[in-house]
Amino acid sequence: MPTRKSAARNLKKSKKRYKQNKALRSELKTKDKKFNALLKEKKLDEAKTYLKTLIIKLDRAASKKIIHKNKASRKKSRLTKKLTSLNSGSTV
Repeated sequence: MPTRKSAARNLKKSKKRYKQNKALRSELKTKDKKFNALLKEKKLDEAKTYLKTLIIKLDRAASKKIIHKNKASRKKSRLTKKLTSLNSGSTV
């Protein structure tokens, strides 16, 4: 238990931020799974539009330092590569 008022306020803020960050990380995982499901079902047009929203979410999470910027970049690259490989018909 914190002894100072400022420490108590900081603890409260820290808990709030933790919940928000955890929710956003969870949302990213869910969106990633949904995108992969769309690819599996061969719904490429829907997957293409869904990828745009997913990229926006990844960029926002990286800018707020919820995930590392390189991780966001890596995820965007891999997801785009998956979509284009299915779109062209080749297996990479």
